[in-house]
Amino acid sequence: MKKIILGLFVALGISSCSLNADNEYQSCGDYSNVTFSGFPLECNYTIKEMPAKPMAVAIKTQEKMDSFFIKNTNPCPTSVTPVNPNIDFTKNYLIGIFSGPKPTGGYEIKISSIVENTCEIIVQYYEKEPLPNEAGNTPATNPYDFVLIPKTDKPIYLNKVSQNKNFVVIGSYSSQCTGPDCQLFFNINNLNVLQYFNVVVGQYDFSKYNFQTLNKKGDYSDFVKLVPTEILNLDGGTKTYGSPDSTDQGGIFFELSQGNKVTKVFIDNNNTPDQSPEIITFKKAIKDKIAVLRN
Repeated sequence: MKKIILGLFVALGISSCSLNADNEYQSCGDYSNVTFSGFPLECNYTIKEMPAKPMAVAIKTQEKMDSFFIKNTNPCPTSVTPVNPNIDFTKNYLIGIFSGPKPTGGYEIKISSIVENTCEIIVQYYEKEPLPNEAGNTPATNPYDFVLIPKTDKPIYLNKVSQNKNFVVIGSYSSQCTGPDCQLFFNINNLNVLQYFNVVVGQYDFSKYNFQTLNKKGDYSDFVKLVPTEILNLDGGTKTYGSPDSTDQGGIFFELSQGNKVTKVFIDNNNTPDQSPEIITFKKAIKDKIAVLRN
């Protein structure tokens, strides 16, 4: 955990603090992943006043929640909104980070992982600047990110890390199926595994969905070794094998993100003539991985 030992730490107190404030750091043993879940704040609440500088906030009570936010009367559609937008502060805290005002769009701040040891919790986050020609003439922004963590008495620190641009998303879907097990989608990276909730068939912008990290180790480096060469050769393209979900048979989804390239593949659950033996084997590997992650 060398990055954490050498990193810049900020203790999150009862309310909030600057991301740039120094704080004494003490190591307390080995780290393990903390499960946390995304909270699409903009679907449920409006921030009363955007901060004028980078900052972090730990919301631990309903009173503090009410002082920072106004609850929206018309939340987002249920496909991207938690079933219950209220937070049970006897079980969870809401952690937020703000990057401060930015001149254009294209900037981002994101909590990527959370770890803990015997005496502290480390919230690891990254910041992203716009790619060339990405911002254009977009208006000024003030990026932020919020997650729910289990209630804790441990002090909470921040550690800025590099963005992890390498991950895969695997999923199974069926437009005619209803229920919690019909659309199963997981993000696998080298830090952790995320499960996305209420994914709508055909709408695969996963930044729009609520998620929860699983108590499982991320094994992106091992899983990506299973990807067939013909999929790797798509090199940022998209391909469909067969006619997924055309006759209620459902389909398999695979997304490979490497740097700034995103490759997407849709595979018919039925073995079709355009599926090589390697694709059929890989399809089974995805199904087997989903079966492990869902349990």
